[in-house]
Amino acid sequence: MKKIFVLTGEPSGDKLASKVISKLKTHNPNIEYLSVGGTHIKKLGIQSIFDLKDITYLGFTSVLLNIFKIRRKINTTVDEIIKFNPDILFSVDSPDFTLRVAEKVKRINSNIKTIHYVAPQVWVWRKSRVKKIKNFIDHMLLLFNFEKKYFDEENIKNTFVGHPLIEKDENVKTTLNELISKDKKIISIFPGSRKSETNLLLPILLDFINLMNKKNDTYSYVFHATDENKEFIISHVKKTDLSNIDVIADENIKLQILSNSIFAVSKSGTVSLQISNSNIPSIIIYKLSFINFMIFKMLVNVKFANIINIINDKEVIPELLQKECNAEEIYKTVIYFLKNPELIRKQLNVCSKTLEGIKSKTSSSNEAAKILNNYLIA
Repeated sequence: MKKIFVLTGEPSGDKLASKVISKLKTHNPNIEYLSVGGTHIKKLGIQSIFDLKDITYLGFTSVLLNIFKIRRKINTTVDEIIKFNPDILFSVDSPDFTLRVAEKVKRINSNIKTIHYVAPQVWVWRKSRVKKIKNFIDHMLLLFNFEKKYFDEENIKNTFVGHPLIEKDENVKTTLNELISKDKKIISIFPGSRKSETNLLLPILLDFINLMNKKNDTYSYVFHATDENKEFIISHVKKTDLSNIDVIADENIKLQILSNSIFAVSKSGTVSLQISNSNIPSIIIYKLSFINFMIFKMLVNVKFANIINIINDKEVIPELLQKECNAEEIYKTVIYFLKNPELIRKQLNVCSKTLEGIKSKTSSSNEAAKILNNYLIA
């Protein structure tokens, strides 16, 4: 029986990996799996060698503070992969963890095929990293077409598979009547999947909702949580006197809530593509510690944080970063958009055109699954 080790480093990667493996199981059910995964991978009946939250870190300083712990996890993961002896090491996102593991694995056993899904953002920083990647990655699966040139230049085998967050979801519909009051318009809130970023952004977002309630209490706010941070968010919401907040982690419900929203406030990240794909206007927020921000500023090669803005080389979706990432600025920007439907129309129009350029032939997960299967049957 063929074997695949699925390697993720955070909840978003766990979710992406699970979609691919779910499709692969329909192509080829006779595969044995082991993983470093979270709740989505575990729901497929795949064992994880340890809890995903043990390696989910954010920011340069937090990585430095946990450097020895991370190194031990990398070495443990490498040992378990070598022991499992898979035909394929399928790594997903989180390059600072997954690619370090892949490099060590390839050095020990070059027969293991290494396929990485979600290319590291070399167009943002560390373009020189591509030269190193060619030594240990057999195939790179790209979410964006414009990334091809960076890997083609180094003769790294790569395939544009499209972005999974803009696939049509085939989930069963769920009734929302009991969750959302019909007399309130929904504003979706995305505070991030990592506890460290949620911890930083949550107080700001709760203050923003407080400001909105003082001016207009006709809105209902839904926090889109992960299974990992749902209770953390709920515990903070309970400490407030806010009664128009729900916290949802169920994927079926989250997508429908987003589709029924009038606006979204989201932390910077690929989830903004899912928001745009649902044809919902939005703004982007993000905040790092001062030290992390200064390091980040020195390293990045792009003007914007949001992928829609990067592709268009202009601010299509407003970005409130660092000092501007505060309750007052978020409140003013959201209200400005809600009072100006023409601005919303323009944003959604540009986003729609941009998304057309990053859609795959079928679906990202299906294209990725086909490539994995091709390696297994080769």
